[in-house]
This record gives sequence, structure tokens and C-alpha cells, in this order.
Amino acid sequence: MSKLELFLGLDVGSVSINLVLLDQRYRVLEKLYLRTQGKPIAVLSEGLERLHHTMPAGSTIAGVGVTGSGRELAGAMVDADVIKNEITAHGMAVLQSIPDAQTILEIGGQDSKIILLRNGVVSDFAMNTVCAAGTGSFLDRQAARLNIPIQDFGSMALKSRSPTRIAGRCAVFAESDMIHKQQMGCSLEDIIKGLCEALVRNYLNNVGKGKEILPQIVFQGGVAANEGIRNSFEEALGHPVIVPEHYDVMGAVGAGILAHKAIQRGQATKFRGFHSIRGKFTAKSFSCSGCANLCEIVEFFSDGNIKARWGDRCGKWSAALVNNSQADILA
Repeated sequence: MSKLELFLGLDVGSVSINLVLLDQRYRVLEKLYLRTQGKPIAVLSEGLERLHHTMPAGSTIAGVGVTGSGRELAGAMVDADVIKNEITAHGMAVLQSIPDAQTILEIGGQDSKIILLRNGVVSDFAMNTVCAAGTGSFLDRQAARLNIPIQDFGSMALKSRSPTRIAGRCAVFAESDMIHKQQMGCSLEDIIKGLCEALVRNYLNNVGKGKEILPQIVFQGGVAANEGIRNSFEEALGHPVIVPEHYDVMGAVGAGILAHKAIQRGQATKFRGFHSIRGKFTAKSFSCSGCANLCEIVEFFSDGNIKARWGDRCGKWSAALVNNSQADILA
């Protein structure tokens, strides 16, 4: 009896770490959404251990893909077969589940992005990593200030009858404007709806500026759980907005799919099993003074032995590590 081959997808970001197990038909068998808490190595190790224990009996990991801002670190930890940026991973996940999609709106905890798909490929994209006014952390802060669980934000926004106008171009101005509306006696529902509209306006005027947003429109990322934001997008764009079933882990889904495609092309998996992830991992950085770029080089260690380097634009440090490894093999 042949083993069930599964594919592991990881999306390591600044706010969350997402893990998924896919079968060969790209069905999500298991998924985890964990808060990074400033400890990506520890949280990723915990998530992998939990996922290992939930794997179906008789199954094996046939390939691993990683994405996200912490993809290099995650890739080194698990010996990933594929390390891809978020644009590629999100685009792949959407095209597999909604082939006629043309626009992806993605809003996470610390950043947001828009991806345009044309004829089944990514044709353009834009990202916002500067201001928090167009991200989930902005909503989290306002929910805390209003003393309302963020889970209730969307349903309350839908009850609004006369939304207030909140200045949404800056998180600081939006907060002071919201306080002013409270002092005017506006209802919580109207203020919350105004905040949703402000976030959508900020997103479209910054991330989506100059982009041709065509249906089908897909909305994903943690903020896609907020019905109020989805409703405000539909009102602003004049088109239905689709929230996929696994909206919160689509980057990890895309990474898993990319790993499967790499293995299909004949690439042998580098994943050495879950036991190899139970070592002691550490990372440190230093500045290279070899040129005017002054690159910050990250060194990643497993049980005290250097395993990976990244951050050098010229490849001096990462290439030296690869060359040394090859020399050891040939010795």
C-alpha cells in the first residue's frame, strides 16, 4: 500500500505564521493560524510539531514550500523545496481555486497588497508596508479603543444607517477623527462603518492607485473575515467580492501548491522529516563593509552549526556558504 503524499505550505509573516497540509488535489487537510509574537523560530517549531501530530495515518511529506517576509528563515529551518515571494504564492493559490479571478485584494496585520491577474498569470502588483492605516493592525487598535471585540466589528458595521466620514489617509488622523465623532454623539455602528470605509478608501487610493480592478475580485488575508470591510469594498468597486474558504492562509496554500509542482517536475524533496526540526535554531546578523551597500547579513544556525546566510545583494556571503558545503561533499 503506497503512502499518502502530502505537501506542506508555510507562510511566515510579521504578525502570523500559517501552516497548511495539502493533498495532491490541493485540498486543505489541516491548517494552523498562529500569532508570531516576535518569536518566529519558536512559534514555527510549535506549529510544525502540532501539524505533525495531526497528519493522517500512513501519510508522508512529499514536498515543502515557504513564503512570507520570513521565508528565508523558514526555508532554512525545514530545508524547503521552494522559497517564493508572497505575490507568487497568493496568485498561485487563487488561480487554482478561482481560475477566472482578475484581482486579488490582500490585507494582513502589518501590510497590504493588490495583485492583478490576466490570462492566468500575475501581470501587476503593488504593496503598502509604510502606513498602518490600510492594515488589520489599524482596525485592532480602534477596536481596542472602542472596547469592542474585533470579531464584532464587521457585524456592527452592517447595522449602520448613516456612516460617519473618518479621515483615513493616516492612522493618527483617523484616530483623532474617530474620537471627535464620538464626542459629537455618533453611534458606534456608524463610527465603525466609517472606519471600514476609511480603510477601503486608503487602500484604493494608495495600494490600488492606477490599477485596473476587474472582476472576479478576491479578498483574502486576515482582514477578509471582517464583513464590514468586504461590504465597503463592494460598495466602492461596484462588484461582488469573493472571500475564499481559506482566506486566512492563502499564502501557505500557494506555497504548498508550488512545492507540489516542483516535485512533479522531477525535483527530489529536501525535507528530511519532522525530527530534523527539533534541534536548537538561532540567528544573528552583521553588517558587511565590503562595499557602499553595507548589507545586513543574517546567519542562521542549527545546533551551533551555520546552515544558511541571506541578505547580501552580491551573493558574496551566501555563495561562500554554498561553495563550502559543496567542498565538504567532494572532500
